[in-house]
Amino acid sequence: MNLEPAALTDPADRTTTRLRSFLDAELTRWTTVNAAFEVPLRALEDMVVLGGKRLRPAFCHWAHVAAGGDPDRDVVLNMGAALEILHVFALAHDDIMDGSERRRGLPTVHAQFSDIHRSHDWRGESRRFGEGVAILIGDLCHAYADVLAVDISGTARTLWNELRVELNVGQYLDISGTAERSVSADTARQIVSYKSGRYTIERPMQIGSALAGNARLVGEVLAYGEPLGAAFQLRDDVLGAFGDTEETGKPVGDDLREGKPTLLLAGAWTDADEGQRKVLDRVGESPNDDEVSAIQAVMVETGALSSVESDIERLTTEAITALNGLDIVEDARQPLVDLAHFVSERRH
Repeated sequence: MNLEPAALTDPADRTTTRLRSFLDAELTRWTTVNAAFEVPLRALEDMVVLGGKRLRPAFCHWAHVAAGGDPDRDVVLNMGAALEILHVFALAHDDIMDGSERRRGLPTVHAQFSDIHRSHDWRGESRRFGEGVAILIGDLCHAYADVLAVDISGTARTLWNELRVELNVGQYLDISGTAERSVSADTARQIVSYKSGRYTIERPMQIGSALAGNARLVGEVLAYGEPLGAAFQLRDDVLGAFGDTEETGKPVGDDLREGKPTLLLAGAWTDADEGQRKVLDRVGESPNDDEVSAIQAVMVETGALSSVESDIERLTTEAITALNGLDIVEDARQPLVDLAHFVSERRH
């Protein structure tokens, strides 16, 4: 498992401190209104504060430094917190859509509240209650993200708005592709771009540059952000199909059980023979452990896994090479190189 570099942990710690302060104040405010609010707000706070790598705040932070900005400004710290809590909004809703029971090694929010409903023998259906509360917690995270981002304006505001729209567009492509049993490489590439790459790396970096008032870098940073965003999602796809539960916090082959449309699956399907395609037909059909292993074997045998790994390496090299050609503050150059290696080589 690759260790998290200081380029990630330093901004992550700053973001966590800001989030704790913000959410503790919200917890105090709302529990004085009604003590019942403590349970969902604690669940929200645990999900936000206790987990996650803080990649989006890190890319925003270092792009701001690269553009000549001061990362200690409140607007930058709040922007990092906004990006992170928006990510939790997406996770809470994503887990409902995917029917996921585990997230970061713990029960998902909807699973937690289904259990609470069941254990208290409350009226109605436990599943619907759990999903309803998780939707509300996700919505609250979205609202809090806007509260934290209240002071941004101009280009940064436009990019923030676009990021949120793109995230939802990408999520639709993901769930529709899953429902349609898509093995289209074109669909998978669009998901790579809209659902993950732009929202994780490209837009946070552009926002960080914009907050520094560096209009030139807002555009130029995409030479690094676009290929690295694609590499990030391809690594996610590999982890979703082959990742170790102890490291990912999810069941082995989770994406294969759910039927996620990925370039890994598209590549395997394209090069599979008739027998191998019968094995791949089990993707998205709740395959058992033996079937998951068989699907993984086909992805290896067809060369799909090695092809994706080669693409990850190529895209990471492209991003770093582009970075070396950018006119940025030198203090940010090596941290961005370190982040590129981390996101493309990570094991969780």
